[in-house]
Order: sequence, then structure tokens, then C-alpha cells
Amino acid sequence: MDSITVGGHLNPDTETVVRSFPGDDPFVSLRVGLGKVDVAFMAATGTSDVLRDIASAANKAAALLDELTASSTDGAA
Repeated sequence: MDSITVGGHLNPDTETVVRSFPGDDPFVSLRVGLGKVDVAFMAATGTSDVLRDIASAANKAAALLDELTASSTDGAA
């Protein structure tokens, strides 16, 4: 990946869109945002494992967030 660091906050209504671009140099884009400012990942052939790694990391983060939410609603901090 080319270097860039961006911070952003996800909201419950944050949208995700996946688009396929077939052709001589096929790729897919994964866009996350609300249309004002979006983050787009362009993934060419041969990079599907990177997308899977991102998805795995996002699932881990979601599970941790669920744990934090459960512990804060139980009164634990």
C-alpha cells in the first residue's frame, strides 16, 4: 500500500459500497463513507488476501467494540 494515514469516525449510518471494474486490468473498489468524505480501497488482482486481512481486522475490532459495549452496559468499566 502507498503510505497515507487518515483518521475518521464511523457512524451507524456509514455506508459501504463495493464495485467491480472488469477489463484488461480488473480491480474492485471498496468505498466507506457518507459521500462527503469517503475512503476508497482499490484492489487489483492478486491482492484479495489483503482485503481478507482488512476484513478480519475489522471483524476483530467489531468484536472488541461489542465487548466494550457489553461491559459498559453491565456497569463495569
